[in-house]
Amino acid sequence: MQEKRETGEDRERLNKYLAACGICSRRDADRWIAEGRITVDGETAAVGMRVSGRELIMADGKAVTGKDPKAVIAYYKPVGVVCTERDRYAERKVSDEFRYPVRLTYAGRLDKESEGLLLMTNDGRLIEAMMRGANGHEKEYVVRVDREVTDEFLMKLSEGVYLEELKVTTRKCDVRKSGKYTFTIVLTQGINRQIRRMTETFGYRVKALKRVRVMNVNLVNLKPGEYRVVEGEELQRLYRQAGL
Repeated sequence: MQEKRETGEDRERLNKYLAACGICSRRDADRWIAEGRITVDGETAAVGMRVSGRELIMADGKAVTGKDPKAVIAYYKPVGVVCTERDRYAERKVSDEFRYPVRLTYAGRLDKESEGLLLMTNDGRLIEAMMRGANGHEKEYVVRVDREVTDEFLMKLSEGVYLEELKVTTRKCDVRKSGKYTFTIVLTQGINRQIRRMTETFGYRVKALKRVRVMNVNLVNLKPGEYRVVEGEELQRLYRQAGL
């Protein structure tokens, strides 16, 4: 019995290991395994299998490096950079523009035309917690539109907008005017191109969109292409808000 415990004590589920390596979330890891995209020592992995990390583990034909110390980075994504790692047609990808000694991935996307804060990390648990829509984590944006911002327009945005093409109504949100053509908006869900869809419903077009905050982490004084390490109390608060 003692020998059995020693044999398996340093092994963990493959999906958890992949998430800890920053490859993807645990949920995505299960899907990748089921799709046959993961191999362990040359054999196609099975859902639920356990590994020690000493095996040759490959994802889409690329070797998975071992676990690195957890890192969370606040990165200012410039306009024109695409949140993708595999689109060969994208001229500028986050994976090309953002350089860091440890492989990190983004927790929440920004579309190509948008700029601002991306949280980059190799902590799969954090990514999964942040991406879970039911958690209602706040994301704040500064938006400039092509027409004068009215109180009626802001009120309609704040009350929730029915998006016909998606057959969904957005959650109520905090919206505040910041200039003749600008406003700030705090969202708690992650619908694709949500702000652009919401404004277009009322005949407005977004001219510029910048994300300035994700949960408690702010863009601060970063310029496009720059990044800073999230650490100390700011990092601890991020994990507390994520429920970790």
